[in-house]
Amino acid sequence: MDALAAERLAARAQLQRQGWITRHSEAFQHLPPPALEHWLGSADAPSAPSSSGWTLQPLDGDAAARVQARWLDAHDPAQRAELLAGLPAPGADSGDAAPFAWAHRALCRHGLRLHVGTPAGPSADAVQRTVRLALHHQPQDAAEAPLLVLDVAPGTHCLLLETHERTAPDAPATAQNLHIHIHLGAGAHLQHLRVAAPLAHDRVAHHVHATLAPQARYAQALAATGCAYHLQRSHFALQGTGAHARQAALLLAGAQQIDHQAHTDLRAARATSQVESLALAQGNARAVSNAYTRIAPGADGADVRQRLTGIPLAGHPRLVLRPHLEILHDNVQAAHGATWGALPEAALFYAAQRGLDDARARALITEGMARALLERALGDSPLLAEWLEGGWLARQLERQAQAPLGDTT
Repeated sequence: MDALAAERLAARAQLQRQGWITRHSEAFQHLPPPALEHWLGSADAPSAPSSSGWTLQPLDGDAAARVQARWLDAHDPAQRAELLAGLPAPGADSGDAAPFAWAHRALCRHGLRLHVGTPAGPSADAVQRTVRLALHHQPQDAAEAPLLVLDVAPGTHCLLLETHERTAPDAPATAQNLHIHIHLGAGAHLQHLRVAAPLAHDRVAHHVHATLAPQARYAQALAATGCAYHLQRSHFALQGTGAHARQAALLLAGAQQIDHQAHTDLRAARATSQVESLALAQGNARAVSNAYTRIAPGADGADVRQRLTGIPLAGHPRLVLRPHLEILHDNVQAAHGATWGALPEAALFYAAQRGLDDARARALITEGMARALLERALGDSPLLAEWLEGGWLARQLERQAQAPLGDTT
């Protein structure tokens, strides 16, 4: 038996011993995932798809010279070792989601490693050091476990647009267990816009693991739509002094399902974290937003903010908002809150006074709230501005407003 087959069997054996995620798991009690067999694929499936599914596009003229990209085949022992080098053991920081990590290790066939560096020479200024990239992934199989590893070198500024969008409604369903590992070196900055729009019958689980060195700054804005099962889970480890992480999640559940889980661990002095979400749902949708932040002993001067918001647009959706703080140090600032309710009547009245019908008024108000959420995460980022100008957000909100209010699948 070769090393790859042995590793996969060991991962499956771990899953058999540990068992799959149940409703008793704290993080999944409101929206448990589909059974394990959906994430491992069938025994008669091809041994490997023809490509990794990742497409990389530099968005400025010299970005390619500052990016090292390696598409790696996990079936090749040397390439698999390179792909997994430096990554934590499966489940090391996953908590209740550890079975997803073991299922990923058992199925992973391809991956992409990116190293983003700074230009050489003393004349490089802040603008020259900004690297702009676009990554797109298309599913390659009925069950898959893609992997992305991103290293941002110390002092480097990077803007990354990562998209997962399927537009052909008659395409076969997929079960996608994606894991992303990000490491920001000292003083590195990453603005990360993530767009996840699966088909209605897909099952999707995205896991983002990020570690931040001293003075590193990571800002993530997520726009995600609902499907048969959709999990967006992050774990950020702020390991260096002065590290800063901001997360904003726009959850467009429609009449289906979406589960957002944001875990942040502040391990160093003067680390700061902000988590914000906005869930829009209708019909019999189920949407969960779960934020958990831990301030470790010794994290002197840490600053934490959590704000979770849910708005039922029509029908009787189930919205669950769960902010959590674990504070193990006394010299910190921390605040959290959750708000659930209808669109503000004052804003609807104001729009009606200006001749807008109810449907148009609601669309404009929800789009304004969604744009403001994303802008608070990424600020005046040109990456976000260009994406918003493309109209994706307006189209999704219009599609959600016109969708039937049927049962979730």
